[in-house]
Amino acid sequence: MVAPLKRHDKIKRTGPLVLAIMDGVGFGAYKEGDAVAEAKTAALDSLYARASWTRLKAHGTAVGLPSDDDMGNSEVGHNAIGCGRVFSQGAKLVAASIARAEVFEGETWKKLMANVRDSNGTLHFIGLLSDGNVHSHIDTLKRMIERAKQDNVARVRIHALLDGRDVGELSALEYFDPFEEFLASLRSDSFDVRIASGGGRMVITMDRYNADWDMVRKGWETHVLGEGRLFSSAHEAIETLRRETKAIDQDLPPFVIADQGKPVGTIEDGDSVILFNFRGDRALEITKAFEADKLDEFDRKRHPKVEYAGMMEYDGDLHVPRQYLVSPPSIDRTMAEYLVASKVRQYSISETQKFGHVTYFFNGNRTGKFDEGLETYVEVPSDKVPFEQRPWMKCAEITDHVIKAVKSGKYDFIKLNYPNGDMVGHTGIYQAVICSMEAMDLQLARLKEAVEAAGGILILTADHGNADDMYEHAKDGSVKKRADGTPKAKTAHSLNPVPFILVDPLYDGEYDKELRADLGISSIAATCMNLMGFEPPEDYDPSIVTML
Repeated sequence: MVAPLKRHDKIKRTGPLVLAIMDGVGFGAYKEGDAVAEAKTAALDSLYARASWTRLKAHGTAVGLPSDDDMGNSEVGHNAIGCGRVFSQGAKLVAASIARAEVFEGETWKKLMANVRDSNGTLHFIGLLSDGNVHSHIDTLKRMIERAKQDNVARVRIHALLDGRDVGELSALEYFDPFEEFLASLRSDSFDVRIASGGGRMVITMDRYNADWDMVRKGWETHVLGEGRLFSSAHEAIETLRRETKAIDQDLPPFVIADQGKPVGTIEDGDSVILFNFRGDRALEITKAFEADKLDEFDRKRHPKVEYAGMMEYDGDLHVPRQYLVSPPSIDRTMAEYLVASKVRQYSISETQKFGHVTYFFNGNRTGKFDEGLETYVEVPSDKVPFEQRPWMKCAEITDHVIKAVKSGKYDFIKLNYPNGDMVGHTGIYQAVICSMEAMDLQLARLKEAVEAAGGILILTADHGNADDMYEHAKDGSVKKRADGTPKAKTAHSLNPVPFILVDPLYDGEYDKELRADLGISSIAATCMNLMGFEPPEDYDPSIVTML
């Protein structure tokens, strides 16, 4: 438990502080492909003209990632906003553990290797095959396969998910083909290693927040049971499915690799399984499918007895999975916990796709509330359709709920996430992203009006960029083109800064209206505390406002 925050009582407002996180909305580095700038956003334009605002860093070392070449993401972004400090995150922790070989000296790795040696079983790796470094990194997988051979494991199978989201939309073969060459270089009479199955990450296996368990069912049937369309190689599968479906990588159907009509890598009793994704949100459901004695979400048909481990502990509160290779960051003393100790009434809301970000990730990867009496959580169910078909998503419904909460007078701090810029941005469909930004902007106007009427303060910010950088650009800044001459879509996050806009209609000189620059999104926590009349903890990153 933390101690209550000290009050400074310089700011007193009749309404709540509302923190609106515009997921995936940044300042584009290029004019072409910046859907945020191109969209008609009268509300945002008005705020930039009249309110105090600044730019914040939301990627790389500013959010605990290995280098400033690493794009931010929603997980680490909400961690940073919620805890007010920068912790080394999954990618950095895993890379360090692999580099120092610590992961291979751990009891979990040794146990899984001994299991397959003793049972004459197979070691399986499941995860995202790319270098996006948001959920996984291909180099980590390579080092583990090399070590498995060194540890005298005889048979390895890889169940490789196509990315096309944190990397180029049609980049899969840039990873799969060299990876096949890598596997061939390791293969020998005593070491049998092959890709066994695959599919697009938005079709199989990597669902989150219980949004669509059918994705997990498809993944289970593909990876575990070897059920599905058979191909002789991943290359053949990817080329064929692209040609037939016209889909980008993340949306390709599942496939199974077979030899003489028989799947090469079903998961059986006595095998060991490693989910090599390190990020938690899209790892929890497939983990549950492996670990639960009884599963209500779908019929597994067969539940093999295996030694299962995750790359990291995906839920530190529930201790999921039971076994993992690298310990996650220990994030403590989050803003929500301090506010509970200070008797601040809090309200958190988003739709399913981002609900866990304003709760679980915001609270330092902690499931559940700090205080049932002081915290209210609201989840608006997401539509189960491709995001480009409903680019407005649930921003209107979220705003409806928030306006009611503002008017109720029951809450001191309200936080919400609009997923539009991120989830629609990942589709690569430019027109849909424009629509998503304009739909969100309509809701920002409503939100601003409600907060002003209540005498509150509104903060608009983001966790990382995405919709601001929708085209692939060459080093000279020109737009890369497809074979048909159209711009090559970018579906990954950007490295761009994000906005911090402060709307305070009752401002009376309590702080400097010139906001601090060159800060990261981790400074938002201290800022929120200041604006609610509290002194932030001394080790929190500095506030964006300077109190007078």
